[in-house]
Amino acid sequence: MARIGLWVSEGCMFSSVTMLLDAFSIANLWHKTLTKKESPALFEALILTTDGLPVTAHGGIRIQPDRAVGQVEQADCIVISPFLPNVAPMPANLDILFQWIKTMRQQGTSIASVCTGTFILAEMGLLDGKRATTNWQYARMFKARYPKVRLTPEEMMTEDDGFICTGAATAVYYLGLHFIKQFGSQKLASVCSKALLVDPNRGSQAPYSIFVPIKHHGDTQVLKAQQLIEENYAKINAIDAVAGAVGISPRHFKRRFKHATSELPLKYLQRVRIDAAKEKLETTKDSIDEITWAVGYQDISSFSRLFKQHTQISPRAYRDKFFSPAPR
Repeated sequence: MARIGLWVSEGCMFSSVTMLLDAFSIANLWHKTLTKKESPALFEALILTTDGLPVTAHGGIRIQPDRAVGQVEQADCIVISPFLPNVAPMPANLDILFQWIKTMRQQGTSIASVCTGTFILAEMGLLDGKRATTNWQYARMFKARYPKVRLTPEEMMTEDDGFICTGAATAVYYLGLHFIKQFGSQKLASVCSKALLVDPNRGSQAPYSIFVPIKHHGDTQVLKAQQLIEENYAKINAIDAVAGAVGISPRHFKRRFKHATSELPLKYLQRVRIDAAKEKLETTKDSIDEITWAVGYQDISSFSRLFKQHTQISPRAYRDKFFSPAPR
């Protein structure tokens, strides 16, 4: 039997815990069905807090834990629940959690984080030099706070030296399937993926990400350049023309734009065009050719390669996944 410790804290997002509990419960039921005999459950899950006291999750949900972390001497994996790092403070008493995780790691326990739980592991320095992922919406914040972590926000799940990280909230099901395969079997994981309606081949967050440019930087000329790009993305033939329009020499424009927005102007233009193409693929029946020309590209193959660089899938595959025509 695999023992999984689910650590929660004040302000955590409790849905990730309940989704894992459901996944393990379903796995235990299917395990019994597939083996066709009375066999012990595959998973035992314990809800843990640092001090063993109840906590209140985001949304006002009161959580009664099974134990304090110090009362658990053996576990196959510890899962760190997510929180909202731009809303809630970092959980208290991380030094206690850190020492306990160090002890568990010495026994070979793997440590997993769901979504923004990666922030908590990074805050304790446990991910320095390691590959990790997190919710794509918080990637920029994460990179600024923890530059020593090799963040790959496009990935749905990463594993490096016993530390497993997952992307945005529903990626927790991929963590559940990972455990079901590890402690059960590939067949059991396949059955559970069907029962949970989880596509086991969805390996990237990139198709779901939305470009949210930085605009609170205080540089009025760069802000004007951003507006020009966003309003005229299909007509712009040269970045130097944008520089001239806002009164910055081409020599300094790229450096100043990058300093303000964290993007080079050409990259910014590409991302604006790709987001415009994504919207057209989602809401219209225009052909790929028509969309290519509408967002400012002439070469369809070049556009398709660029689109795949940003989303990890082709324009046609993106339409198949997200097409939702506007109601008439």
